[in-house]
Amino acid sequence: MNKAFTKESDADDDDSDGGVGTAPPLPAGGKNYITPRGYARLRAELLTLMDEERPKVVEAVHWAAKNGDRSENGDYIYGKKRLREIDRRIRFLTKRLEVAEVTDPSVHHGGDQVFFGATVRYADETGDEHAVTIMGIDEADSAQAQVSWISPIARALLKSREGDVVKLATPGGVHDIEVLAVSYPPPTDLA
Repeated sequence: MNKAFTKESDADDDDSDGGVGTAPPLPAGGKNYITPRGYARLRAELLTLMDEERPKVVEAVHWAAKNGDRSENGDYIYGKKRLREIDRRIRFLTKRLEVAEVTDPSVHHGGDQVFFGATVRYADETGDEHAVTIMGIDEADSAQAQVSWISPIARALLKSREGDVVKLATPGGVHDIEVLAVSYPPPTDLA
């Protein structure tokens, strides 16, 4: 059978990760907390995909389709694959933004209790100090010392205060960590 008439795998239509391969699923019945900056970044990505990138790829696929045999046309095959990736990411971003609950961490500026958006400096049992910022699922970046609010470290720290010792459950056992400092971004003046 000619390859042009075979059905592509159903995995190509799966929206679970938006084509990025790293986005965890939302907690069952939970919220999709996100900072205003994270929401704006995802929305900008969605608009860029819809208004700029997708039309360019559609145009390239249309041009490639006019060039004859599509089964051996690399531009056409690549373009259709890229179009599926863009459409999958658009569906993913649309779903995530629809259920996003924008939470501004600056409302807690000056507080000493850990809530969403806090940057927490803590010490582990050996006395080593670490700092993490608790962010939304879709915006946390471990390279920037940001953790998702559903991560084990964030769940252990949430609602604690400076000076508290909390239990952190890890695969290696339960460890005590001490909250040393809690900070939030300052409020932005939009006036």
